[in-house]
Parts: sequence; C-alpha cells; structure tokens
Amino acid sequence: PYQCNQCDNTFSLNCNLIQHLRTHTWKKSKQCNQCDKTFSLNGYLIRHLRTHTGKKPYQCNQCDKAFSKNNHLIRHQMTHTEEKPYQCNQCDNIFSLNCNLIQHLRTHTWKKSKQCNQCDKTFSLNGNLIRHLGTHTGKKPYQCNQCDKAFLQNSVLITHIRTHIGEKPYQCNQCDNTFSLNCNLIQHLRTHTWMKSKQCNQCDKTFSLNGYLIRHLRTHTGEKPYQCNQCDKAFSKNNHLIRHQMTHTEEKPYQCNKCDKFFSEMIVLKDI
Repeated sequence: PYQCNQCDNTFSLNCNLIQHLRTHTWKKSKQCNQCDKTFSLNGYLIRHLRTHTGKKPYQCNQCDKAFSKNNHLIRHQMTHTEEKPYQCNQCDNIFSLNCNLIQHLRTHTWKKSKQCNQCDKTFSLNGNLIRHLGTHTGKKPYQCNQCDKAFLQNSVLITHIRTHIGEKPYQCNQCDNTFSLNCNLIQHLRTHTWMKSKQCNQCDKTFSLNGYLIRHLRTHTGEKPYQCNQCDKAFSKNNHLIRHQMTHTEEKPYQCNKCDKFFSEMIVLKDI
C-alpha cells in the first residue's frame, strides 16, 4: 500500500496517493480579481477569468467559431472532418468520441446474466440487480446523515444531501451560475449557445433547434412518423411512442425517491 507521509491515510494505488497529497500542498491561494472566488490551480483561475472577459482563445481553423476550452474546440473540429479515431476492438464500429466507444463496448461485454431470485427479471450489472432487490425487500441502505430519510440508490442520496448543504457542483463555463444537477447545467448552457432562429412557415413561432421546428410542423401537417411495432398506433413524437410501448411491456423505469413505487411515466412521478 501507498502511505501518505503527512497523515495516516493509505491507498492501494500510487495515483490516488498523489491526488491525495495535493490536498496537503495545494491551498486556495489564487483569487479572481473580478469576484471573490479562489482556486487551487492557476489553470482553473485562467479558465474562470474567461467567464468575465468572454475570451475564447481556441479558434477553429475551418470556420469562425472560437471556444474557451481546448476540448470544446477538438470536439467541434470533428464536425468538419467527420473524423472517428476511436475504433472498437471487437467489431468494425468507429466513433468520434471516446465516451461513445466506451458506451458501445458495454454492448459486447455486458450480458443479462444476473437474475433476481424473487422474480424472473435479469440484469447486466450486479449493481442494478442489488438496486432491484430493494424493491422486494424494502431495504434502503443509503441513509442521510442530516435527516431520517433513506434511499435505495446512492445517487439519489447524493442529490438529496445537496438540499441540506446547498451544494452546486456543476458550474457554467460561460458565466458564474452553478447548479446542483448536471441536467440543469445542460439546460442552462442552451441559453448561451442556442438562439431562436428557426421560424415556422405556418405560424409565427420560432425555435432554437431544427428538431424542435420539425416536431412543431407536425402539428400543422398531422404527420405521425413513429409507428408502434406491437399495434397500429402511430405518434408525432418519439417519446410518445416510447411511453405507449410501455403499455405493452408493463415496464416501469421511473422510481420515486421517497418510496419504493415505480411508474411507467415520469409525469405521474412528478405529480406525487
């Protein structure tokens, strides 16, 4: 094991020890001269300062777009080259982003081999099986240390704890807004980058994304391109088709974080 020479902590991996040592040696000493935020690394401070100055030093050499972060530029440049450098070593699929390759690899390696001993459901991951078993036993192993609530899933507990401490770990890289949930950050980022520029030629509504415009146009044309493969019903929106298909499979993927109940529709869960 790797032991810290400044405290009693030990680690199984050297990289974890190195990361831990930074908590001893790195102090928040670099303060932004525009606000009261401080940072442990100069690079973090420089990146934060761009939220005040609007500076975007990473310029695309194919068009006039520029970015505040280099990884954003790299991801954008792939839209010009259609480069897909990440190849699956088990089939011929290639991907432009490593995260997409990782997700794809799971289709090769994860098989539904873990069966619930209470019902006939099977799961590809042991964690999913354990979480499912809690619906039979009622066991909620993740206890909040601020109140008496307990949860089936650790991720739900973490989200709940933020309601006590007010933690907002997801920061916008274009302004000072912070969010407790990543999905809220993603939604907020659209206010910076997406403008309402696509207008319906049937009415005066405008949309930020072409997909939203196409979906809206179906309200005028009556088109329903999403056909159920179990019956003859069709829908104008894909999410409506998915919701309908659950009536055939009786799937209930949405779990209430206050009790053990599952629901086929998120809207039902929101109304509780």
